[in-house]
Amino acid sequence: MSLKSMTGFARTSGHCPPWGWAWELKAVNAKGLDVRLRLPPGFDAIEAEARAKITAKLSRGTVYATLSAQREAATPQVRVNEEVLASLIAALDKLPTSDKLRSASLDGLLNVRGVVEVTDASDDESVLAATGKATLAGLDAALADMLQMRAREGAALQQVLSERVNRIATLTQSAEDCPGRQPDAVKARLQRSVEALTGASPALDPARLHQEALLLAAKADVREELDRLKAHVAAARDLLASTQPAGRKLDFLAQEFAREANTLCSKSNDAALTSLGMELRVEIEQFREQVQNIE
Repeated sequence: MSLKSMTGFARTSGHCPPWGWAWELKAVNAKGLDVRLRLPPGFDAIEAEARAKITAKLSRGTVYATLSAQREAATPQVRVNEEVLASLIAALDKLPTSDKLRSASLDGLLNVRGVVEVTDASDDESVLAATGKATLAGLDAALADMLQMRAREGAALQQVLSERVNRIATLTQSAEDCPGRQPDAVKARLQRSVEALTGASPALDPARLHQEALLLAAKADVREELDRLKAHVAAARDLLASTQPAGRKLDFLAQEFAREANTLCSKSNDAALTSLGMELRVEIEQFREQVQNIE
């Protein structure tokens, strides 16, 4: 199992008191590697290491990595600002007293803005460090799951691509053995062409006609294209057996396959050979479409 697909999905979750967290990874096809990382507030410290972990495991694809985190409910911290309260009492003592004014009560003073401060519970450095370590371990687990999924899909694609390459090799050999490419067949076609032209116009120079016919025969020879197709088949089989990411190379090879098949069709002057060339183009296009999914 060597090839890997570029598509994949994985999800892991965990709990590191007082935090609960979950990673969700999704990868789709792309020309290169594009990591799109989303972290909740307070987790910026793990961004660099999380990105490094992803880029170390993957070489192609657009990867969406999202971390969600939720803190357990905690009792708010209440603090009385004694300085503000003292200042407020001192200011009240300076006010003139009257029977029409009631003395300020404690609950009234505590309702004054700034006297009582209510803040959410905060985590110390050790809690934040432990949570960061736990979420990074969860990312490792999610990456392992997604790599397994990509490997399974890659194995299936490898089988499909191998069958396509075998089919291309068979068609190339059929083109090689095509009766229309045999010397006797080529000679007979040229002879018929020359006889038709000389019969239609006796003034034409037979020697010049033979020379032009030989030039056309040389232009119609597809020996070079067939040799290149065979070389590309061998290269494709090597890449399919490689343990390294081969998607880009296979994509380039698919283009080369198509170029040779197109040239074969354009140069062919035999109906059977042209038909084989068209079948080659169909197989190569299907090969190219599947290669777009390979890492």
